[in-house]
Amino acid sequence: AQISPASGAVLLTADNIAYDRERKLVTANGNVEITAGSRVLLADRLTYDEPTDTVVAEGNVSLLEKDGSVLFADSLELSDQLKNGFIRGFQALLADESRFAAVSAVRTDGNRTEMTRAVYSPCKVCTDEPDKAPLWRIRATRVVHDQQKQRIEYTNARLEFFGIPIAFTPYFTHPDPTVIRKSGFLVPTYGRTTQLGTTIEIPYFFNIAPHRDFTFAPLFTTKEGPVAAGEFRERTDTGDFSFNGSFTRADQRNSDNIETGRTLTRAHIEGRGRFIIDENWAWGFSGARVTDDTYLKRYKFSSADNLTSNAFIEGFSGRSYASVNAYSFQGLRENDDPGETPLILPQVDYNYVSQPGRFGDVLRFDANFLALTRNDGTDSWRLSTHPVWQLPRVGPAGDILTLTAEFRADGYLVNDVPDPRGSNFANRNGLTGRLVPQVSADWRWPLIRQEVGSSQVVEPLVNVIVSPYGGNPNEIPNEDSQNFEFDDTNVFAADRFPGLDRIEGGPRVNYGVRYGLYGRNGQSITALVGQTLRVRKDDTFADRTGVEGTRSDFVGRIDISPSPVFSFYNRFRLDRETFALRRNEIDIAAGDADAGVNLTYVRLSRELTNDEITGREEINLTGHLRLSEFWRATARTRRDLGEDGGTLNSGIGLIYEDECFNASVDFNRDFTRDRDVRPSTSISFRVRFKHLG
Repeated sequence: AQISPASGAVLLTADNIAYDRERKLVTANGNVEITAGSRVLLADRLTYDEPTDTVVAEGNVSLLEKDGSVLFADSLELSDQLKNGFIRGFQALLADESRFAAVSAVRTDGNRTEMTRAVYSPCKVCTDEPDKAPLWRIRATRVVHDQQKQRIEYTNARLEFFGIPIAFTPYFTHPDPTVIRKSGFLVPTYGRTTQLGTTIEIPYFFNIAPHRDFTFAPLFTTKEGPVAAGEFRERTDTGDFSFNGSFTRADQRNSDNIETGRTLTRAHIEGRGRFIIDENWAWGFSGARVTDDTYLKRYKFSSADNLTSNAFIEGFSGRSYASVNAYSFQGLRENDDPGETPLILPQVDYNYVSQPGRFGDVLRFDANFLALTRNDGTDSWRLSTHPVWQLPRVGPAGDILTLTAEFRADGYLVNDVPDPRGSNFANRNGLTGRLVPQVSADWRWPLIRQEVGSSQVVEPLVNVIVSPYGGNPNEIPNEDSQNFEFDDTNVFAADRFPGLDRIEGGPRVNYGVRYGLYGRNGQSITALVGQTLRVRKDDTFADRTGVEGTRSDFVGRIDISPSPVFSFYNRFRLDRETFALRRNEIDIAAGDADAGVNLTYVRLSRELTNDEITGREEINLTGHLRLSEFWRATARTRRDLGEDGGTLNSGIGLIYEDECFNASVDFNRDFTRDRDVRPSTSISFRVRFKHLG
């Protein structure tokens, strides 16, 4: 049976309902449900006094609130559409599954609950041992949950861990679970390092507005004093931006890490932002600056060796793109000379791509303007244009042929370019340039074979490129193509240099094969190998780069993923004569969320490098292991395997995490040595109580 009063404000359903017309009293028994607005009350027995709008409920009482929380009680008396009243044997399950329990509670205005002799905890109750104390809880003589203010306040509160009191405060407050952003303290970090001593970072979050906030995160150290740090973030109608930085006054140290008796200001700032102008255009910035070279490393803010600042505006239209950039740099290595650090203002790029023509041909046009200046050293102003015409064709056998005709026209105005013949010759200044036509044919033939449970792809690839020799006069400085490396990513490229200051010339053929085996359940094996052949040696490439002769080294990669818990990846370069490994990069990942290891190994032969490529041999190993349902362990090490190498960094960590508590301890040993930054040992500890910080 069900009834609805004339007001239409309350709906009542139950197995049995009796209505006293004279007293206007409703009595309900069995599966009672009463709905008032967004609130729903369930009970075994209920009486409803219509004139006073009072509900008295008993037996398995529960009240569902509009925010998703549920109140439980032995009995309760509520009025004013279930907004006000008194509750005995009170319990509450909040929307985030945290819990309250109290001897009694008083409800006011439907959003304020005042509890007497209450307990709060987000920890789950053990079903096998319901009387067992949770991992942690807060007991208080009085607790007020104000849903309108979204605050929970405690009077005479004590924090218990496994039922044992460990802290007491006469007053304590924190946001309720409905809060997404609220001003207050964040999780602190405790630690100790050999350089800074004992450290503690106590962040405080300021919720300035729904779209704006600031986090103040002071770092206190026993050896170097306090460090003021913080981050400001804001989202606007057109984008977002953020700034973070730090500041301290510290004892000055020389390159031997000895105090000089003076103090100096050490600080850094970083920022980034991106904003939409209209549907096609956007602008933004990113940047960082620091007062001295070693500040970021000493205080563990960053291990960067250089900082880059950039401002840009960019636009998209169809498949075309245009941008204007400005760059400045700050080198943090000991031998970096600020006078030789370049300033790029501006760099303009334009890339046009036409719609396919009648025969499927596509026209591209790339243009670039660069102004690079230094206080001391080479200056370079460059204007580059690069029209390209491409015609892809699919043959009757499924082979793909792409014909390309292109033309590079570069003009330079240079100043103070060193003469390669030595210091006795004057540096070069003035105008220079080059005109380089090039035609190429790219042919590939993907052959596919379907089998039960798998498919295979074998794809031979051939590139034939014809262009004149040379194209790199000594008057053109090499600013953007110094870090050239011959590998699997550029073996089939018509021009392998990463920038525009160097171009690849001469007739040449790139050839190789790509293979793939793909299983029905995601397993795969892929491989690629390739080589370059030239009519004659090209002096464009430095010796020992692997591509300087008439025959290049062999380069390739192998990627094996037999299951979701294992993968093997290898990139290599083999000597063209002896097939000895000249570059070897291996990445192995094995395991799942419970246990896993990742190994990365890189080797570039030291005897085969030049000034543009740094030879190295390094291994990096990380791993994790789930010790139990809540405990995890991590470990890591990074080692330089060269003759003068050694361990660069190593560390271990232990993490406990359940539904209501998180704690971690991390031990780290850093072997970096850079002036006042010396090898150091650090240990950090973090504790997080869910909803408390």
